[in-house]
Amino acid sequence: MALLMIAPWAPESSYGRLWASRIRERMPGIDLRHYPNELGDTAEIEAALAWMPPAGLLASLPNLKLIHSLGMGVDSLLSDPDLPDGVPVARVVDDDLIQRMSEYCLHALLHYHRDADKYDRDKAAARWDPAMAPHARERRIGVMGVGAIGRDLAAKLVALEFDVAGWSRSPKGMAGVESFHGADGLEPFLARSQYVVCLLPLTPETEGILNAKAFAAMPKGGGIVNAARGGHVVDADLIAALDGGQLAFAKLDVFRQEPLPPEHPFWAHPKIRITPHNAGITNPATAVDQILENYRRALAGEPILNTVDLSRGY
Repeated sequence: MALLMIAPWAPESSYGRLWASRIRERMPGIDLRHYPNELGDTAEIEAALAWMPPAGLLASLPNLKLIHSLGMGVDSLLSDPDLPDGVPVARVVDDDLIQRMSEYCLHALLHYHRDADKYDRDKAAARWDPAMAPHARERRIGVMGVGAIGRDLAAKLVALEFDVAGWSRSPKGMAGVESFHGADGLEPFLARSQYVVCLLPLTPETEGILNAKAFAAMPKGGGIVNAARGGHVVDADLIAALDGGQLAFAKLDVFRQEPLPPEHPFWAHPKIRITPHNAGITNPATAVDQILENYRRALAGEPILNTVDLSRGY
């Protein structure tokens, strides 16, 4: 019985060592292997803890009983055309990760709500020019995706008295949050949302959802925060909306290609702020117990926690 870790970071990196030490601390004697140098006998591998695995690798493990994402997202797993049939796919659902994601989005929204870029420009020009910001009640914020992270963020925004709406695939009621859902609800949701935060899972239905049509539906002078997946944004459409003045800003943590290539126009665009996909990094200290519980359940033939609906993609 072995657990295989498949991750883009090296096992000897500080993050890789932290994962390994936490797993071995919580389950002494576990046969923990790292791809690609510690595969050994693949017939002994019964669970894979994975992030961005090479296509076909999971299908090459003949006795796999569990595929567990290292984060809340699973699009990098489900994009594998050879994903093994009948093997449950689970994801991390962790309060620490939810809090980190909410912090990131809240920080971005407050940055623009209080016009921090203006004061950066004022400082550079040694210009003293105080201005009154709108009250939170006057600022309409839309949250795309009201799962665990979106609900947490929306509740925090409501507590600060922002005018908040949520959009999701199906109806999701929340106190103090105007609810929109489905294809028919998308345009009305965008039309009332000055600032839009994307926290959607990436699926065929949400690929490119932040496009020219979406930006045109938003109030002029608003902006977007994308902390979900780069595939949600049509890059050229975003640049056109910013250059044309339809949008005033974009805060992006995720991109279609990561790391973002140095020649990509996002880097030099004055209305775009970039972070390197660090809005919410899974914390081994808080996530490892649920992963190992699922590993134990898989070996015992028990139901797996936080499984993914493969038909929905999340």
